[in-house]
Amino acid sequence: MRTKNSAETQSSPAAAKKSARTRNSAPTQVPNTPHAPNLPKALATVADEDGNRRADLIRVAARLFREKGFEGTTIRAIADAVGMRSGSPFYHFKSKQEILAAVMEEGLVAGLAETERIAASDLAPRERFCALVQSHLQTVLGEGHDFIPVLLYDWRSLTPDLQERIIGLKDRYDQIWQQSLLQLKQENLIKSDSKVVRLLLLGAINYCVQWYRPGKGISLEQLAEQVVAMFLNE
Repeated sequence: MRTKNSAETQSSPAAAKKSARTRNSAPTQVPNTPHAPNLPKALATVADEDGNRRADLIRVAARLFREKGFEGTTIRAIADAVGMRSGSPFYHFKSKQEILAAVMEEGLVAGLAETERIAASDLAPRERFCALVQSHLQTVLGEGHDFIPVLLYDWRSLTPDLQERIIGLKDRYDQIWQQSLLQLKQENLIKSDSKVVRLLLLGAINYCVQWYRPGKGISLEQLAEQVVAMFLNE
C-alpha cells in the first residue's frame, strides 16, 4: 500500500494512526474489546441484514476497483455490473468512498476472524506461525480475493474518518501477529526484532499482489513454505 510510510503501512497505515487508537471503529461482527465498547454498524456484509444485494455491490466494486482503480470506477459502472439502476447503490452506501471502505473492511473482517481462530488454537508457536502465514497469503492472493489488494492500492482515496475505521481493524490484526512473533522470539525461532519481522513479513506478502499469478508457477502452499523457511530459524 502506498501511503506516507511505505514500510509501516504495509501492515498498518501511519496516517492518522494515533487518533485511530483512541477511536477504534471495528465492525460489530468482530467481538468488542475493552478499548472499543461502542462500535458503529459495520460497512462489510458479514452477517448483514441487507443480504445478497449489498454483498454483490461490495464484491463487484472490489473487482472493478482492482481492475480500474478507485478514480477510474464510477457508481454507474458498479450498478450496471450488478444489474441495478445507477442510483440504487446509494440505498446501501452514502458515497463511493463508503463503498471503498466496505470493500477493505470485507477483506479485513474475514482475515481477522481466521487469524483470531488460529491465535486461539493450541498449536505450538512454529505451527501457529505457519498457519498465520498461510492464512495471510490466502487473504491477499486467494482467487476472487480483491479486497486487500484494493486496500493496498487505494488507501489514500478514503476520507480520514473512514481511514480510522480501517486502521482500527488493522491494528487488531497486527497485534495478533505481534504476539505470535514475540513467542517465536522468546523461543529463539527468529533472530531479529519481532516488530521488524512483522513489518517485513506482511509487507513482503502484501507486495505479492504485484507479481503472483494463480496457476502460474508455485502454489500458495509452496509459497507459504518458502516464506516460513525464510523467516524462521531451523
